[in-house]
Amino acid sequence: MLKNFFKKPPAVPLVAQSGVALAEKLVLEGNQFEDAGQLERACALYREAISAAPQLAKGHLNLGIALAALGDAPAATHAYEEVLRIDPGNAFGNYNLARLTYLGRDLAKTEALLQRALLTKPDFFEALVLLSSVLDDTARMPLALEALTKALRLRPDNGGAWMNQAMLQRKLDKPEDAEKAVRRALEIDPLNTEALSVLSGILRTLGFNEEASVVLETAVGLQPEKFDLQSTQLFLLNFDEKLSAEEIFQRHAAFGARMETAFPVRFETRQETAIRQRRLKVGYVSGDFNSHPVSQFMLPVLEHHDPDAFEISCYSCGSRRDAVTEKIRGLCHHWTDAKTLSDRQLADAIYQDGIDILVDLSGHSGSPKLVVFSERPAAVQATWLGYLNTTGLSRMDYRICDARTDPEEVSGKFHTESLIHLPESQWCYRPVMDMNHAQTAPVQGNGYITFGSFNSGQKISTAMCRRWAEILVAVPGSRLLIADVKSERKRVAITEQMGHLGVTADRVEFLPRMEMHDYFALYNRVDIALDTYPYGGGTTTFDALWMGVPVVSAKGNTPASRSAASILEALGLTEWIAPSREDYVRTATRHASDPAVLQALRQSLRSLLMNSPLSDERQFVQGLEACYVKMWADFCARAMR
Repeated sequence: MLKNFFKKPPAVPLVAQSGVALAEKLVLEGNQFEDAGQLERACALYREAISAAPQLAKGHLNLGIALAALGDAPAATHAYEEVLRIDPGNAFGNYNLARLTYLGRDLAKTEALLQRALLTKPDFFEALVLLSSVLDDTARMPLALEALTKALRLRPDNGGAWMNQAMLQRKLDKPEDAEKAVRRALEIDPLNTEALSVLSGILRTLGFNEEASVVLETAVGLQPEKFDLQSTQLFLLNFDEKLSAEEIFQRHAAFGARMETAFPVRFETRQETAIRQRRLKVGYVSGDFNSHPVSQFMLPVLEHHDPDAFEISCYSCGSRRDAVTEKIRGLCHHWTDAKTLSDRQLADAIYQDGIDILVDLSGHSGSPKLVVFSERPAAVQATWLGYLNTTGLSRMDYRICDARTDPEEVSGKFHTESLIHLPESQWCYRPVMDMNHAQTAPVQGNGYITFGSFNSGQKISTAMCRRWAEILVAVPGSRLLIADVKSERKRVAITEQMGHLGVTADRVEFLPRMEMHDYFALYNRVDIALDTYPYGGGTTTFDALWMGVPVVSAKGNTPASRSAASILEALGLTEWIAPSREDYVRTATRHASDPAVLQALRQSLRSLLMNSPLSDERQFVQGLEACYVKMWADFCARAMR
């Protein structure tokens, strides 16, 4: 949030008491030394002023400001409390004390002080901005936005406040409003790297990857040392079907080399821990231990880990907490709330915890923590689940995957990690809720085929729109439902792109992001789900199959482009996999011509999925644990040489 600086009051009439004139003179002299950076000398003069006029609030206020600048928060707090003892309604005393209580995370007291400051001075810009931060921190985001809007009316050219508004709008799931706010911030400060990064993230959310990449390139040019920006660049490469697997790999490997140069190994491997037969300490690092697909797949793992063989630690790096967070916290042996820790502090904590196998669940997505892995706090390091590609780090020993998304002969040469394959799939599916599905395919009642897309709008490229348009043209009367496209601009772009190939707007229906029950119910309206390319679906593919809806997918040259295909292949649904993107339209068109098969699948897909290894939680975790045992055995063998 916006940094707010301690405020000095405007000139006020002299207090009618002995020594006030001298005190005023001393305060003015102290101001001059303070402005020159001589804070100790300024404090001495303010103390002299207080001795001359103990009831002069200005003296205590200026002393508090100087002490706070020196980093002496307790003494500054006492000075501000003296201001409020003399003048309880003093706007600047209340605000400056609120700054300190906010840093101490006493949010209730901070809010009360700010409200008192604003009662005296309703146009107090800094107090409104800080109040918005407090309201945001206490999950009252609409009120936080209201306070910030008032502040911006007072100072519409304050870029920091516009940045704050953009962040609030994102939290309120209003990305288009967030885009307007951050663009306003960039009008004020075009070289603000943080604002450029935020704009790039918003554009990705809105579904405009190419625009996001251009903005990100500018940000990286301004701050080439910021690896988080470069990491996002790598993530976006997976959405570009013009790039070869070789090109994407080279970019990742170059990133890894730069990071490992900037962040060398800091920890010595404890060779004495290389005992093959013992309880292993496994640590999971993620910013998504909340209501997120990563946690959906992690819950069965944590529930079924063998506690006699594995001691589990979770390092939570995200700021969002919910019921899923608490559930995960209760399932692991050790929980570390790492959101306020620096990468260095987190690496220190992991090393001190004696973690044997450290597992990254983010890669270059979400909130990457690859600096931690570059410093190698654990003997064995692996990446899994959150990112379907290499990290580019040579110090990431393994990538946990499966032989369908990542055949060794196809994918191994494009990884800095060694590939270690789970027996069936890199995922194990558990539905997030219990819900019946329609037993009749919609085509039976509608008389026409309804296609559906459930992947994020970010995955819907211009080329994907063209393929969908070709499908709709080839299947007369068919319709397409597209869920979770958050931007009106993106919806218009999709409609126009499909319109160029003869698909009228009435054949495409956009549906907003919805509650989980409504999301699953939407599958009851769909005959065939259409996967995206080159970044395919994972969770949405499982959800569709669980609701009895078959999925058309295409295999590509990257792991992300083989994700949905790997799920279908594991279930024996190979006829739904297009061997290439060129065959995608033909595959979808062919299946749309056979309503009887769609009806049969409607009644059998859930059973097929739930009785397959893809839903066998115990077997899946045993396979994962076997991977850990192999990783550890390999480490022990190397250590014994």
